[in-house]
Amino acid sequence: MSIERLLKPRSIAVFGGAQAQEVIRQSDRMGYRGKIWPVHPTKTEILGRPVYRSVGDLPASPDAAYVGVNRFLTIDIVRDLAARNAGGAVCYATGFIESGEEGSQLQEQLMEASGDMPLIGPNCYGLLNYVDGAMLWPDQQGGRRVEQGVAIITMSSNVGFSLTMQRRGLPIAYLLSLGNKLKFDIHDAIQTFARQDRVTALGLYVETMSDPQSFQQAVNVARAMGKPIVAVKTGRSGVAQKMVVSHTASLAGSDELVSALFRRLGVARVDSLEALMEALKVLHVLGPLNGGRIGAMSTSGGDLTLLADALGPDLDMPPLSEKVAQRLRTKIHERIVAANPFDYQMFNWDDEDHMAEKFTAFLSEGFDIALCLLDYPREDLCDQSSWGGAERGFVRAVRQTNTKGAVLATFTDTLTESVAVRLMEQGVAMLAGIETGIAGIQAAVDVGTAWSRPPCPPLMASTDQGPDGSPTVLDEVASKKLLARWGVPIPRARVVHGAEEAAAAADELGYPVVAKAVGIAHKTEAGGVRIALNNADEVGAAVLGMTGLSESYLIEKMIDGVMAEIIVGVARDEQFGPYLLVGGGGVLVELMHDSVSLLLPTSREHVLQALGRLKCAPLLRGFRGRAPADVNAAARAILAVAGMVEHDPSSIIELDINPLMILAEGQGVVAADALVSMVVQPAKKNRLMCPG
Repeated sequence: MSIERLLKPRSIAVFGGAQAQEVIRQSDRMGYRGKIWPVHPTKTEILGRPVYRSVGDLPASPDAAYVGVNRFLTIDIVRDLAARNAGGAVCYATGFIESGEEGSQLQEQLMEASGDMPLIGPNCYGLLNYVDGAMLWPDQQGGRRVEQGVAIITMSSNVGFSLTMQRRGLPIAYLLSLGNKLKFDIHDAIQTFARQDRVTALGLYVETMSDPQSFQQAVNVARAMGKPIVAVKTGRSGVAQKMVVSHTASLAGSDELVSALFRRLGVARVDSLEALMEALKVLHVLGPLNGGRIGAMSTSGGDLTLLADALGPDLDMPPLSEKVAQRLRTKIHERIVAANPFDYQMFNWDDEDHMAEKFTAFLSEGFDIALCLLDYPREDLCDQSSWGGAERGFVRAVRQTNTKGAVLATFTDTLTESVAVRLMEQGVAMLAGIETGIAGIQAAVDVGTAWSRPPCPPLMASTDQGPDGSPTVLDEVASKKLLARWGVPIPRARVVHGAEEAAAAADELGYPVVAKAVGIAHKTEAGGVRIALNNADEVGAAVLGMTGLSESYLIEKMIDGVMAEIIVGVARDEQFGPYLLVGGGGVLVELMHDSVSLLLPTSREHVLQALGRLKCAPLLRGFRGRAPADVNAAARAILAVAGMVEHDPSSIIELDINPLMILAEGQGVVAADALVSMVVQPAKKNRLMCPG
């Protein structure tokens, strides 16, 4: 569904009272040159324009319509607009699906009335076009006309209103409030704005993710068009998730799965609207960054210390090479140290040529991004003119060395909007605040890293893949046999039914061994596990001590030389379908909350990245002199589980390997405990049980 006429209208029909007048007022203020046709049942003139009585009275089919009337009239007007072949409508009214059963029925009527006509909303403010000046918006807005800029897509009208009021110099080309997303969802908006030549990057404010597969397709279109995306996703806390449900009457998918989706697709995620603004500035001016090597300079060591403390693990300030350091020493005062970060102090502060020389020498190192920390005095009480030498010198150095550069104010109050606009027109970003500025840089690094890899394959579709039938919980023995068929290593073991048989099995396996009661989900809590049994008497006593818990027992060869324990799990989500979870394993798994989710299908690269993000990752690399763990074997086991799920997505309901014991490098892994819940249908049984 194309909204090109609605997006770039040559004529706008406006329906309603106060809201309609504001659409006209704001469009006039922004210099919109198209035709505006007010429609009202009683008024004869609105803001100097003649008023029409109905859709049928309009002089032509409008490219865009703003419908600012109650929900009942909205349906009638939309029906008439569709019959007149209008280019599309923005529906402002509330009281549709978000308000209950009656509203749901009215929304269905609105859908039917709209026919093939594009529609934004209902329950939204609408669309701001700062390129052409068309303000399909019922309120004030704080933007300016631009030749090019970012597009912002928001699921909250009030958030959109607030973002238009930013004074950070960010040029906004389009801003869209989605409302109830009846016919135009976030993936439609991404594809639409990604194809606009004057859009440089996209910013998202996301409350729900209703269609991950369509979202991926849209993001891939944006990537192909060279349009990076950064997003704020709400719903991290339980309270926030409840608010999302009540606000949008739709399901807020798992927050961690949305993060996994963003990582998979190269959508940078930030935690605040301030960071969203800064990330969009970096992406608008500089584009994605090839890495996180930062060259930083300031007149103050204190500023640079704050900056160093704010850097995340993917960002660093590498030392200067000796060649660059020697060159820099020839340009600076003898009391200044040639180093990164570069504290150049106040010598020749207002001498543009001198500042350009030493900045150029410093930037010849070839950083991924250069930061010049400048805090500007307030314009109403102070004189900013003496800051010009450092600013212009930095701009010259950035251009001469072809370095991506940004001026960074240590906090928002020392950023001046006029300076930000001036710098960005010269190809230098102006960032507000150390923490949010660094978050913006990290977002650009995240996009650059993702774009350096090939696009991911399409997500597994979650529709029509739900389990058909009642799930069966396999006991540990059956679970491990299933995993072994798919290539997951399991311990040598025997199933026995009494103490004497257990002792004989242990003698055969070799000591030490572990004895477990079969058929108990949480064996440790129930007393159904005995470890480190070293002889037949201990084995017999252990099995006798578990009498009453089970009729059968598993005797396993105990695993020695374990470097780390992880959990590998499979769970299901209504929107994402089955997915993997890897995390720190063992008895403290629920306490540590150390896990990363992986959407399917996955790859070895994504699995290794997930393992590297865990809190227990130092154990995998070799902690305090211990041998490194066999991470490659762990990845193979995880991919085996992924392959089992991908082979038959509808069968596995839940899977839990805890722990997957990782031995020293080159020695493999062993699934020490496992539990699988699945639906096994006769037609599918052999497919899952026998891979290949």
